[in-house]
Amino acid sequence: MTRKILVLFTFALFAAACGDSASKKSSADPAVVAEAKQVWETRCVTCHGPQGMGNGVNAKTLKAKPRSFKDAAWQKETTDERIKQVMIEGGGAVGLSVEMAANLDLKDKPAVVDELLAMVRSFGS
Repeated sequence: MTRKILVLFTFALFAAACGDSASKKSSADPAVVAEAKQVWETRCVTCHGPQGMGNGVNAKTLKAKPRSFKDAAWQKETTDERIKQVMIEGGGAVGLSVEMAANLDLKDKPAVVDELLAMVRSFGS
């Protein structure tokens, strides 16, 4: 029974990470959702991992371990505004690791940033 629950839980996490429509429907424009998913898959996953656990393929090469979005305390304590700022301006802008790259091209794309924020928050639920 425990193994079944673990398999189902793992599948649910994978579906959420992949943007499965059954796991969470977004009210955003499909083009915005697609762009956010593309940003997540090409930029974020490399360090944060597909399930947001901070274990992406590049994580081992970094001096600072990437944030795990599964951390319930961090999810509770961190504001949406701070997450968005880190996404756009990078870690160094807020006193975090400079290895968290800035994504200045997202500054004028608030809807995409909102979708990325929703992805980050989905790992904590």
